[in-house]
Amino acid sequence: MSGHSKWAQIKRQKGLNDQKRGKTFTKLGNAITIAVKQGGGVGDPNSNFRLRLAVDAARAANMPKENIERAIKRASGKEAGDISEVIYEGFGPGGVSVIIEAATDNPMRTTSEVKSIFNKANASFGQPGSVSYQFKHIGRIIVKKGNFSFDDIFSVAADEGAEDIEEVGDEVFVYTAVTDFAKIKDILSTRGFEITDAELIREPISTMEIDDADKISRVEDFINTLEDLDDVQKVYTNLQ
Repeated sequence: MSGHSKWAQIKRQKGLNDQKRGKTFTKLGNAITIAVKQGGGVGDPNSNFRLRLAVDAARAANMPKENIERAIKRASGKEAGDISEVIYEGFGPGGVSVIIEAATDNPMRTTSEVKSIFNKANASFGQPGSVSYQFKHIGRIIVKKGNFSFDDIFSVAADEGAEDIEEVGDEVFVYTAVTDFAKIKDILSTRGFEITDAELIREPISTMEIDDADKISRVEDFINTLEDLDDVQKVYTNLQ
């Protein structure tokens, strides 16, 4: 099956220092708040799939249970109205397409910070729709092989309607339509496969290659700087 662009593949940051851990927990808490709001105010992960994904991500990052419960409670209260999701688009160094998902209580501040990073990198901050058409929403489920083979995982995922399946070292990446994501994730889990990560992502429809090492370094620095912003949740590019 076709290959996929995996920007830095999946970042697993273990052994974070206190400052980095605090920032990560803040981002995860905001993601939980957005999930509850977009789920119509439903604070039960069993009835709100996006919330379940956000909670799973928080647990995977060792976020304390009380922090998770506090974020869900906050999302159901008045203060949840202060947090909103904002999407930014543009072209980074080398012309790579970039989409930034942010959760913020002050869109003007966040927009200013993002624009500043674009300006410093001589990148082009775009208008809504300038880049998003180059990406599609899909589900990505990462399964650890463990005692299973690639063929074992492939067989179940393919039978359930996965759009693409890819072997990456000791893991298998399963790509699904958004509508099939929850079903396939639950079936894989029920069959005994260990799921190490599952999320809805923006996949580039086509990718671009950059051969120049200096340009690649500039793109990496640009993306890392964006990801380091407190309000930024995810950054996607079409870089191969």
